[in-house]
Order: sequence, then C-alpha cells, then structure tokens
Amino acid sequence: LPTYDEVLVCTPNTEEEEVELIVRRALSSDSQNQKIYCLLGAEKLVYKVSKQLESHFFRLLQSSTVHDFRFLIFCSTKAHNSYVITAFDTYKATIPCCSKTEIQAYLSTHLKVPCGTAPVAQAFEEPYQHNVKFILSNRAGMGK
Repeated sequence: LPTYDEVLVCTPNTEEEEVELIVRRALSSDSQNQKIYCLLGAEKLVYKVSKQLESHFFRLLQSSTVHDFRFLIFCSTKAHNSYVITAFDTYKATIPCCSKTEIQAYLSTHLKVPCGTAPVAQAFEEPYQHNVKFILSNRAGMGK
C-alpha cells in the first residue's frame, strides 16, 4: 500500500505545485523502488490545476526514462464533467464493486501488523491486528 508521502488527497484548494510534485515523484528514476503514487478525488481539482496535471504528466512522461512507474488517479464515477477524467480517459480502468464482506476479507488478509511490532492497533481488542482502523464520530474533533 502507498505511504502518506505517496498520496495526495485532492480538494478544490489543491495547488498546481502539489500536483506537479507528486507527478515528478511518480515519474522520477527514484520511483522504480516500487512506490505507488496516488491522487485521490482528482475530480475535485479546479480546471486550471487539472490542465496543469495533464501538462506536467505528459511532458514528464516524454522526458522520463522510467517506463514501469506506478501512478494512480482515483476519480468518482459520478463526476462526468471532470477535466481529469477526460484527459486521462485512455488510461481508465473501472474497478468492479465488491460486497462489504469481500472488501473486509481482502483488508483482513492484506493489512496485518507484522509480528514483533507495537503498533497503535494493539489498543483494539480484536483477535486480529490490522494496520488500519477507521474511527467515525458524529461529533468532529472529539479526541479521535
């Protein structure tokens, strides 16, 4: 799974520099160390930043010597009018929906805490320990 430095969560306030930085990282020679760079919610980018994403990506792709990079752009299927979806349409891969049970089974087999570590996951009393926990609250900022 990608680490925090490999993921950019996009909002309407995401700036061109942030997008350019993650594209540069993905297409640099250092990216061959199996890192997975991701843009989440790329449909939320404003038009100007979306154009810059396309421009930087294809410009750097032409000049890059890396051919086995890992760069994923996640967009909502409901965002039909997004420039990002149009610009990268030839690379589009639709992920089939899975049931909640299938997703839970996948996560429980792939997100195990390695033996001998003392992660935050030990705070939970479940028989299996995971690297990821989702904590939801109806009241924001209450010490989650």
